[in-house]
Amino acid sequence: MSETLRLGVAVLGNVASVSLYAAPITTFKRVIRKKSTEEFSCIPYIIGLFNCLLFTWYGLPVVSYKWENLPLVTVNGVGIVLELSYVLIYFCYASAKGKAKVTMVATPVLLLFCITAIVSAFAFHDNAHRKQLVGSIGLVVSIAMYGSPLVVMKKVIQTKSVEFMPLPLSLCTFLATTLWLTYGALIRDIFVAGPSVVGIPLGILQLVLHCKYRKKSVLEEPNKGDMEKGNLEKVELEKVNMEMEDAEKNVSIHKNSNL
Repeated sequence: MSETLRLGVAVLGNVASVSLYAAPITTFKRVIRKKSTEEFSCIPYIIGLFNCLLFTWYGLPVVSYKWENLPLVTVNGVGIVLELSYVLIYFCYASAKGKAKVTMVATPVLLLFCITAIVSAFAFHDNAHRKQLVGSIGLVVSIAMYGSPLVVMKKVIQTKSVEFMPLPLSLCTFLATTLWLTYGALIRDIFVAGPSVVGIPLGILQLVLHCKYRKKSVLEEPNKGDMEKGNLEKVELEKVNMEMEDAEKNVSIHKNSNL
């Protein structure tokens, strides 16, 4: 029963996490269409790539005991493909300054991952110590990744609009972190469950902001439409009045000329 529960939670966690990783696809469709990265930052995607690399390595038999953490390998393997695609697309359409920034951030990150992988594989000779090293670094990186929406939440509060924080993404964040916390608790792995301690409150906060500002956005849109409609009616009325005044002037001039 416990094995079936673990598997079920792992599958659901995979689905929710893949949805999270796939969410920026619409953003990068826009980048490709406009052939510009605009004001988007590359850093969240590089951090996401680093996180996926670390936890894929963590789940492999080199670090973990046999295939005890196979669900981590599957979901983060998909994450590597997606996040790497985002970084490469960003690099292709970025300005010269943007390309330099990608290189400056991505190079140390990839170097740190390589060092972590080499040290964990050759400096330690048991799975417990390897998991401690890779898991500790992965824990810090995951917390940074889950903390990145704070910038968006600040913008939501300032603008009082959830335009830049889609509801499906917030729901996936909450579901993914809840499921991985459950899975980590079931397998008693602090490095799997740990990031969700930060991720769950942030997911809840995003949903609270949606409840608070979505209604305001819905209410403001009709008002805005009414204002625009009122402005159009006002312009039309002024136009009619001007035409009537011109007509009266023409009649008056015509009468005077006849006199």
